[in-house]
Amino acid sequence: MTTADATAAQPLSTSERIIVALDVETAAEARQILSELNGKVGAFKIGLQLFTAAGPEFVKEIASSGVKVFLDLKFHDIPTTVAKAGVEAAKLGVWMFNVHAVGGSEMMARTATEVGEFCEENSIAKPLVIGVTVLTSSNSDTLKETGCDGDVEQQVVKLARLAHSNGLGGVVASPQEVLAIRATVADKNFIIVTPGIRPITATTDDQKRVTTIREAIANGSDYVVIGRPITQATDRIAAVEALIAEVETD
Repeated sequence: MTTADATAAQPLSTSERIIVALDVETAAEARQILSELNGKVGAFKIGLQLFTAAGPEFVKEIASSGVKVFLDLKFHDIPTTVAKAGVEAAKLGVWMFNVHAVGGSEMMARTATEVGEFCEENSIAKPLVIGVTVLTSSNSDTLKETGCDGDVEQQVVKLARLAHSNGLGGVVASPQEVLAIRATVADKNFIIVTPGIRPITATTDDQKRVTTIREAIANGSDYVVIGRPITQATDRIAAVEALIAEVETD
């Protein structure tokens, strides 16, 4: 059974669906958040800011302690380079990492294959490899600037279908496109990870395609990535509990 199969086989609680984004400047800040929230949410995301500041050894330290790490570096390069980077991510023990789906079929297929082969040969857990579709900071105008004439939903669905056909375990997409992805990719094991989640009263900051956690999960998101509404809260545990209540309260 693959990691994706195992994930889909067990119903997830609301807390397990929450991935807290450790978008902070230092490992010390990240450790403080981890000390407060480990065991109260499903996983933690380490992105470009913290990875650049703290390095792969910090990722390995956190993953080896049993914390589920989503390594959010959005690999996008020639197929050989991305596949090798994916293998290095697997060596760190991460639960999941992503690549840009616009990197194309060969890049995604080689990464999925080589990571799978390495993990099997070395008897280590294979991380989920997922594809980034269209960033939640982008809209139709952004796509047009970069030469894509289709609307956001069309582009997201096209990339989700491409990711699935090339062996990836899921995609990152805004909650606004989840229903369209589910209608196009029938594989129940294909996960959707949704950033751009905000409480009803929160600012959208630099995100354009956002929604609430309740709406995202109702639409079919498997996991939601939440940063500032939790990490910048005065009481982080209370912020998590409020988000859970938003989903579970009728």
